Amino acid sequence: MWSQRLVVDYGLARRATLAELSSGGLTVDDACDAHPYLLRAAKYHGEPTGQICPVCRRERLTHVTYVYGDELGRYAGRVKVTDELVEMAREFGEFRVYVVEVCQSCAWNHLTLSYVLGHGDTAPDEGRTARK
Repeated sequence: MWSQRLVVDYGLARRATLAELSSGGLTVDDACDAHPYLLRAAKYHGEPTGQICPVCRRERLTHVTYVYGDELGRYAGRVKVTDELVEMAREFGEFRVYVVEVCQSCAWNHLTLSYVLGHGDTAPDEGRTARK
């Protein structure tokens, strides 16, 4: 995406969690603990991926994308699809995007990626006077 910046990839944390799960240091119940709202968001608003769940190996993972930012107002914390992010990046100065992978079968979930989008111009605070 044209304005994507400050990217954080959580791949190492994901691999560490899966390694701990396979070594017995973490139970499947602890690893597969997706909140019912997250599972519902994955079902109705998620974007399917080509990746098979690393835990149950039965279903393909779904990406659920959340947006947060001061400029978003009532849209903060909502699920968005990739196509909507392009339009939002042109409309807002800056907001953060979080992508969570979810297995709807076993409830595995993990934050995979976060990044900042937006055109970079922030709106001046209303009610404040400029310093001279």
